[in-house]
Amino acid sequence: MATRNSPLDFLGSVVCNDPAELSDDAITQLAAHTQKAFDVKSSFEPVKIGVIGLGRFGRLHSLTVAGLAEANLVGLVAKREESLRAIAAELPHVPGWTNLDQAIEESRAEAWVVACTTASHVEVTKKLLAAGKTVLLEKPVSENLDEARSLASLVKADSSNLMLGHIVLFNSEFLQLRDEVRCRGSISFIDCVRHRPATIVKQFPGENPLHATMVHDLYAAQVLVDREEPTSFSAQYHRTKSGEIDLALAQLKWPSGIIASFAASYLTPDGMPPRGFDRMEVFGDGWCSRISPNPRPIEVWDAKASWPMALEIRAGSSGATGMMAEELRHFCKVVRGELAVPVGATFADAIQVQQWMEKLTSIAQ
Repeated sequence: MATRNSPLDFLGSVVCNDPAELSDDAITQLAAHTQKAFDVKSSFEPVKIGVIGLGRFGRLHSLTVAGLAEANLVGLVAKREESLRAIAAELPHVPGWTNLDQAIEESRAEAWVVACTTASHVEVTKKLLAAGKTVLLEKPVSENLDEARSLASLVKADSSNLMLGHIVLFNSEFLQLRDEVRCRGSISFIDCVRHRPATIVKQFPGENPLHATMVHDLYAAQVLVDREEPTSFSAQYHRTKSGEIDLALAQLKWPSGIIASFAASYLTPDGMPPRGFDRMEVFGDGWCSRISPNPRPIEVWDAKASWPMALEIRAGSSGATGMMAEELRHFCKVVRGELAVPVGATFADAIQVQQWMEKLTSIAQ
């Protein structure tokens, strides 16, 4: 059974209190929980992990895994030798393969991060699960819902052998937002926006912002409403003169009365941050909270303004920090049976959100 008695779990029980008001007994309990966590960490056997796919996110996963004390990066898999040679300058001692079967056999990896093209997700994941490996799969599972469902027979009931990659769940602001929701009570309204550069329309013709960016906020909303199924869906598109979708709007309503609004676009001009901006607002009875996780709050000016850190991800010689590092640390503890796959990252969660996506896509005009 997964263990959840960490200092963060204990802190979650007192997060609504002013730390200055903690009793001596609470402080003693926290110290005991902290010592227990350190004792467990000192005996933690690093997880042997391989990464499949060396695109932008695959590279970030590889560098992050390499910087974690909880993991050993033991293999990289890519379709092309050129991709392996390119990353060898950063990870010179990590072996690479272009043949997945050979990598599974020779790498000794007990767990894998699947960050290859979406079209290959199901085929690759089936092979890994059938081989008894634990998988962190970047979302979506598949572009096709039926194909995604075909993994069901290989996934354990608690999804402990398949965790969906969802770094937003491990973003520090979102974690605090979850605590605020838990402390402050019921939600009335969730408002999410994700705006990206207008140049994407020409750079990636046919890419739908509902699928490419809004999906992250749908997962976040799923967590905030604790997997409740919506009763009402609506969606609209705005199109350019050439017919490309540059704006997607959606609204969901749940039986509990919560309403959520989502906007995802390719509309931001050149003068704005290069990855646009994200914002989420949550309203409850007598309270409201806002997070703005993209870009990060660092700006640099010379001849013009720049935003050097779009996401809370750092992986370098000083080690790995941020939401991807926390996601991968959690994954390592799932592999070791110390933590459960979190809400929003199980196979069932992925299927639920993909069903929402299909409904929104079918009704959008």
